[in-house]
Amino acid sequence: MLDSLFNYFKLSFRDGSPIKAFEDRCTRNLVFIYIHYIKGAKHGIFKKYERKTGRYGGVASVLFGEQMVVAYPNDSGSSDLWVVNCICPELRSCSVYIYVVLKHFMCRIAGLNYPLNSTSSVLRKNITAMTDIMEHGGPDDSGIYLDKTNAVALGNRRLSIIDLSDKGHQPMENEVGNLFITYNGEVYNFSELRDDLLNLGSSFRSNTDTEVVLKAYEMWGEDSFSKLNGMFSYCIYDRDKELIYLVRDQAGIKPLYYSFVDDNLTFASEIKSFYVTNQNWEKSEDWQIYLLLFGHLPEPYTILKDVYMLPKGTYLKFDLKNRSYSISNYSKYEFASEIRDADDAVRGVKKILTESVQRQLVSDAPLGVFLSGGLDSSLLSLISSEFLGSELRTLSIIFDENKFSEEKYQKIITDKIRSNHIAYKVTENDFINNLEYIFKSMDQPTTDGINSYFISKCAKETELKVVLSGIGADELFGGYPSFGRINKIWKFKRLNKYLRNIFSLFDLSENQYLKKISFLSIPNPLSYYLLFRGLFSINSVSKILDIKKIRILEAIEKLYLDKNYNKSPKEFVSTLESDLYMKNQLLRDTDFMSMWQSVEVRVPFLDNKFVNFVNSINHKIRFKDSDPKHLLKKAFSDLIPADIVNRKKAGFTFPFQIWMKNNIDLLIEISQLKRNRYINDIIKNFRSGNLHWSRFWALVVMNQKSI
Repeated sequence: MLDSLFNYFKLSFRDGSPIKAFEDRCTRNLVFIYIHYIKGAKHGIFKKYERKTGRYGGVASVLFGEQMVVAYPNDSGSSDLWVVNCICPELRSCSVYIYVVLKHFMCRIAGLNYPLNSTSSVLRKNITAMTDIMEHGGPDDSGIYLDKTNAVALGNRRLSIIDLSDKGHQPMENEVGNLFITYNGEVYNFSELRDDLLNLGSSFRSNTDTEVVLKAYEMWGEDSFSKLNGMFSYCIYDRDKELIYLVRDQAGIKPLYYSFVDDNLTFASEIKSFYVTNQNWEKSEDWQIYLLLFGHLPEPYTILKDVYMLPKGTYLKFDLKNRSYSISNYSKYEFASEIRDADDAVRGVKKILTESVQRQLVSDAPLGVFLSGGLDSSLLSLISSEFLGSELRTLSIIFDENKFSEEKYQKIITDKIRSNHIAYKVTENDFINNLEYIFKSMDQPTTDGINSYFISKCAKETELKVVLSGIGADELFGGYPSFGRINKIWKFKRLNKYLRNIFSLFDLSENQYLKKISFLSIPNPLSYYLLFRGLFSINSVSKILDIKKIRILEAIEKLYLDKNYNKSPKEFVSTLESDLYMKNQLLRDTDFMSMWQSVEVRVPFLDNKFVNFVNSINHKIRFKDSDPKHLLKKAFSDLIPADIVNRKKAGFTFPFQIWMKNNIDLLIEISQLKRNRYINDIIKNFRSGNLHWSRFWALVVMNQKSI
């Protein structure tokens, strides 16, 4: 009987390993089922239950002996639930988990459309160079597609997360050969979309989400974009209609840069790709202003003139016939205030976040959770452990400097969930020895990418390909100090010209914190963000760059931000933190630093369903001045240890103040820092301990030639 089962499922043993994988030929939807034995179950205990695992199918756990189990779809034929029968239930020595998985890939994409007289060799040379320079983000496979008739070239570099096969090769085309896609990301609801498309008559040649995205466009056109829930950026080339679409996810997790100059469309996942084309790219005249003000370059602007970031939740439609393009929203987060009952809010937060984590846990590649010791990463670890048990891998960064160590809080969680935990020590020498690679991995200038670099490096060295991160929780639930400060300054939102002039006088102060009050003199909502997170004041930037203040004010005014003040103060701050700090700094830094190490970072708090639900909660329930993130704590009060709930928010911080001060002369030498009288004063203040490291580091990054 077992022999017939093995033959039926084409069971393959891995050198006696307890993991057995067999390919399922009996259902159209599924590719691999992994049976993972977990030893140690007590004799005499028998459990049999079934539960869903999101897009990939069911998880069933039974206690059984040395005999094989039979797994098959339920009567409906759906891939969402599998049934497990135990052949010999009287032999109860192990617990088995059945994982049903489909194919997923993280990639880097690129493409271009040149004048019609461009030769194939020119197209091939440029698209090959653009993809090759992003090999770090897709080391497992590469491909290009050329259409000489319309002078279109698409490129792709692929990082295998679940399986690597020819069927997932990109760029991918449909059966007819009139639609092509180059795709980067993950769509978490693609199994449901696949079933919908099958019911509508679509057929599939692979089990990749890439093909689902392509077939969704084939079936629904532009309406398909809003049906996707995930993190992604992709291009679809519709050859018959002579249209090129660029699409970016709703939260802005995956980057997509584009340029349209001299009737040439160029796009890529990284700025690096633009440098290697045969076009001459100039630096933006404002990038240094933005870096010194914000610590990053705010979207849509980049370090290159005429190269922009496609806004989140939008698609760019380029018409090859008339050589024109437009950018339209397909999704936009709104504050609805529909949920006004606190109990409904708590239940919804718990249910939908748990489902989000569950969806994002499935991976054939080694997966872990980055555990900093704070509330957000602790919660992700706790939820993940409910599905993976002791198989969960957690990863933490520790330091020799005890003041910065979160080891105490990390241990509380790892002791509770019994995870396979790795504590990775990062030292001052590690920082210095990795400076060259830190700068190389920076796709755009930033003051906040070093921690992401080491976290990703640590993940790679511990053979993790996928890591879950807690990015997004602070922005959604009011975890930053800015949420507590906004009530005190909200009254100044409609200052008259006289009062603005008074605030501008604070820029004359020698105190960096008092100087920031001068930002309130700017009649722009960005003034609040700069008050909370700005690096240098307008007067300071003027002196550092030796430019007039009017240029700085003009650069600020170029930045688009919703100037609607009708939101509540807390919702307004949530928008600021999400659309500036999280999107431009946390997500962008995490993406290019992790992909440099060929590691995928997933962010369950930014699941589209979860964000939409949280934004529908009335602000009076969602935020509480005396208890930041109180709704999140209440929703999981049965899961989070009291020591984690009650600890004061500290943020995950490296000892950069110490490390940079100890190596200040080396950093100045490496960056070839251009100095004037004002910059000399900044360096002097940093040496004496009167300046935060981020301001000094901004000067180092600004002068770094490799970025």
